[in-house]
Amino acid sequence: MPTIDVYNMNKEVVEKLELDDAIFNGEIKYHLMKAYVEWQLAKRRSGNAHTKTRGEVRGGGRKPWRQKGTGRARAGSIRSPLWKGGGVVFGPRKRDWSFKLNKKVKKNAIKSALNYKLKNNLIYVIDKLELPEIKTKNVVEFMKKFEIDSVLFVDIENEKLKLSSRNIVNVKYLENNGLNVFDILKHDFLVISKDSLLQVEGALS
Repeated sequence: MPTIDVYNMNKEVVEKLELDDAIFNGEIKYHLMKAYVEWQLAKRRSGNAHTKTRGEVRGGGRKPWRQKGTGRARAGSIRSPLWKGGGVVFGPRKRDWSFKLNKKVKKNAIKSALNYKLKNNLIYVIDKLELPEIKTKNVVEFMKKFEIDSVLFVDIENEKLKLSSRNIVNVKYLENNGLNVFDILKHDFLVISKDSLLQVEGALS
């Protein structure tokens, strides 16, 4: 069973924590992580770009001039794609880019992402992520102590940390229920509280 050091806010080891074998001692499944990230990004796509065809553009119901005898090219509508103000041919249409991903795939993808962080020594477990007050400086000092500049903070509920970290580049705060593969992989380090890690293990086991 793998173990990990638990630190305090001053980067002092305070205890050892045994990790769940099912999460942190299995195979890293890169194809599942890839599928999860694609699913996340697809859900974010708005798909709102929409052009009108000649049938959707207002006006153009009357033939602009008679078919023959004017010397001009024949025309059936002023909303033809050839005319200014006309419809658009093969333009983008509104669509939903999202697709379904099975719960089992999502769960195993998060397991693999956490396992990847552990095997590459990119995860820090903190006994309590407590800040004395809401100040960006407190988070910056913490990051300097741990020598990290890109980090995802995960805690059960921590308003002080959430507000103190929101203006720092390459730093993000999430609660347990928002943990996802994209953010785990996007940030170099994962800093998670001990209680939060135990809850995550319980949800994934």
